[in-house]
Amino acid sequence: MIFLITVCAIPLVFTFANSLSMRVVRSRNTETIGDSVSILIPMRNEAENVAGVVNSALATSLIPHMEVIVLDDHSSDQTNALLHEFPGIEVASGIELPEGWLGKNFACHQLVMQSTGDYLVFVDADVRLTELAVASAISHMNNYAWDFISPYPQQIAITSSERLIQPLLQWSWLSSVPLRIAERTKFPSMVIANGQFMIVKRAAYLTSGGHKEIRLEILDDLELARLLVKNGFKGGVAIGSDVASCRMYNNRIELFAGYTKSLWRAFGSLFGSIATSIFLFVTGVLPILLALSGYSMAWIGYFLVILSRYISALRTRSISAASTALLHPLSILILIYLISNSWYRKSQGTLMWRGRTLV
Repeated sequence: MIFLITVCAIPLVFTFANSLSMRVVRSRNTETIGDSVSILIPMRNEAENVAGVVNSALATSLIPHMEVIVLDDHSSDQTNALLHEFPGIEVASGIELPEGWLGKNFACHQLVMQSTGDYLVFVDADVRLTELAVASAISHMNNYAWDFISPYPQQIAITSSERLIQPLLQWSWLSSVPLRIAERTKFPSMVIANGQFMIVKRAAYLTSGGHKEIRLEILDDLELARLLVKNGFKGGVAIGSDVASCRMYNNRIELFAGYTKSLWRAFGSLFGSIATSIFLFVTGVLPILLALSGYSMAWIGYFLVILSRYISALRTRSISAASTALLHPLSILILIYLISNSWYRKSQGTLMWRGRTLV
């Protein structure tokens, strides 16, 4: 039982240390950015998000030399028509997806090729930026002498399935990676990034090869960051809850499909996925099972992990994360199922996303 409690303390130690030391992007004292900036937004069947993301991008302030380019990647809904209602943006039409590319990677590649900015700001369609989000992120990035920065947006979760799973996004890296140490190392395996809102210096992007070098990687954000680090560039993740927000999925079906498409790649290999699933089960599920079976000491292990969830929720300003922290064992069981289902569908060649088969 002592061993179990010790193992359960690991996520808490990492979460507590990271919550005290990690980078935070805030909008106060933000200065005007003199360099040119390209805000790049890939879209495929995003009609419901067009107005929200475009309006927030156009409202960006303290960047005199800015362009907003949106690529419509063969949408079958009203995305293209809605985009042309905004005169302040450049609308690009995606060309046919070539063999050997994944859709979003190719969309981002096309956006970069059509842009001119010194800074490339990748923004997903479901992200909402504050007026100072881009300027403040670039300011922090330059203060750290970084070549890229990934300000992690506040994750909005409304339905029960979202509240159970979405908080695990930020908790997973807050509880497992020593972030300030990761910044100083050159180990790509320790890199954390989130493509929902990610800024890269153009020179670093082009020197590294950009999305062309990771054209078949399903976790394009993480792999792009790793590529940059491999090429000697510096950067990292920061809490961006003050300047950006994102609601990734609207219901259980979307959420399950979204995680299933990529979780097979999240832990490096099948062995990595199995090892991670075992660790998650031991720390997240086993303590409550033992506690309910009469092993009172197991409650300590359970509450240690729950405390790490609460600290993560407070640090990332996630009310939904705090509201379901006590249900962590259920969240972990669902996550393990999603990891298993992702590998199964990968083996069957049936992974799909937005109408396209993923190789």
